[in-house]
Amino acid sequence: MRLTIQSVETSFLEYLQKMKSYNEAISLMFWDLRTGAPKKAIEQRSQAIGILSTEVFQMQTSDEMKSYIDQILSAKDEVSEITFKAALESEKEYKLSKVIPQEEYKEYVILQSKAESVWEEAKEKSDFSLFAPYLKKLVDTNKKFLEYWGYKENKYDTFLDQYEPGVTVEVLDRVFGELRSRIVPLVKSITESQNQPETHFLYEPISKDKQRQISEFFLKELGYDFEAGRLDETVHPFAISLNRGDVRVTTKYAENDFRTALFGTIHECGHALYEQNISEKLEGTLLCDGTSMGIHESQSLFYEKFIGKNPGFWNRYYDSLKNYADGQFDDVALQDFYRAVNESKPSLIRIEADELTYPLHIMIRYEIEKGLFNDEIEVEDLPRIWNEKYTEYLGVTPSNDAEGVLQDVHWSGGMFGYFPSYALGYMYAAQFKQAMMKDLPDFDQLVENGEFGTIKNWLTEKIHQHGKMKQPLEILHDVTGEGLNAKYLIDHLETKYSKLYQLQPAK
Repeated sequence: MRLTIQSVETSFLEYLQKMKSYNEAISLMFWDLRTGAPKKAIEQRSQAIGILSTEVFQMQTSDEMKSYIDQILSAKDEVSEITFKAALESEKEYKLSKVIPQEEYKEYVILQSKAESVWEEAKEKSDFSLFAPYLKKLVDTNKKFLEYWGYKENKYDTFLDQYEPGVTVEVLDRVFGELRSRIVPLVKSITESQNQPETHFLYEPISKDKQRQISEFFLKELGYDFEAGRLDETVHPFAISLNRGDVRVTTKYAENDFRTALFGTIHECGHALYEQNISEKLEGTLLCDGTSMGIHESQSLFYEKFIGKNPGFWNRYYDSLKNYADGQFDDVALQDFYRAVNESKPSLIRIEADELTYPLHIMIRYEIEKGLFNDEIEVEDLPRIWNEKYTEYLGVTPSNDAEGVLQDVHWSGGMFGYFPSYALGYMYAAQFKQAMMKDLPDFDQLVENGEFGTIKNWLTEKIHQHGKMKQPLEILHDVTGEGLNAKYLIDHLETKYSKLYQLQPAK
């Protein structure tokens, strides 16, 4: 008896829900590994993650999945839009995964789990040689996968497409070139400016407990739902969504620089608000997720840079911060504090970089990854190349591997092609802000009044609720009326930093 398309649709959605349940269990184990699992648990936990991930892989590439995809895509007018889009997303993953032998995939997942723990140890000891063999295996395995997937113009395009569909090396070279040509002179002007802020008071110690209280306070103020999430400590901050009702954020506490936790938490809050506000209609499908890493980063950077670094934000919350800080800032004027937390100064650590120099950190990583996968760079040369690029782009040179090539967790997870999304997200965020100002011209006053619900509702309507129902460049065009445009970020940076450092704005 031939099944009706409605029964096929129901079975397909149940199949996706089962996959989603496996992925939730995997995510929970992954979160545990990064927030304090015992060291002796790592080996077995990695095996467990590998086994469960292989189960999902088998479901992604099964004949049953192929049958569902074919039947639903051929019956577009008879199934819901959500089901059809879910089938399209499943087809993309099917094509990527089907060409990889199952045993190779399982070995790769186990390698990823082990590599992250080794990276953490290598970073603690500032010894790249500990991590290098694992990184080489990760790179070599991805090069092998690339042979299975194929590529068109540039080998690196295939990796970019997995994180930011539609974005290519050609596009990035263009927008990064525009950004670099305007940022580098501005950084030079600021470095030479006589109007440097005083910052010594930022480095007075604040206990981890106080910083945790500060982080929780701002999460609540910004609208993070603690009934659908929690805050934990980790080495490298991240947000992770187990499901819409369990979106967790983590932060890193540096007792001698509270900004690491404060602005890191606000950043992860932006990620979490995106996941917490995806339409409940998408729950249980592959569509209940951010549409791309770039759009995801646009939300975290929007909250960190356009809200958390907004002068109105500190007009409202400076006294609250002082109350938590036990008098540390009692003798510091608000304007002096604001200038200090917005200081622009070339630095070594990406996650601690200021707004202006941050994109340069991303460009360095982009160029290294592009070189790795186009066989222009070898893994063993990375510390030297990393240091040379930091000297060239930012005028600072790492003194050890921990503050250099080992500072990011991404490569240990095989997340090649991810880094450009940070800079893309920054550009998206500036474009979204420009569009938001048309609907909410009192944006700055809303921030100063603490009316973040109005801002969140706009973002939810335009971006969050859609999950993966829309492609990233589709969302960008629908919200802003145009494609990717670096102009808005450049204008924002030049205006803000020319004012802070009393420079003549660039013409």
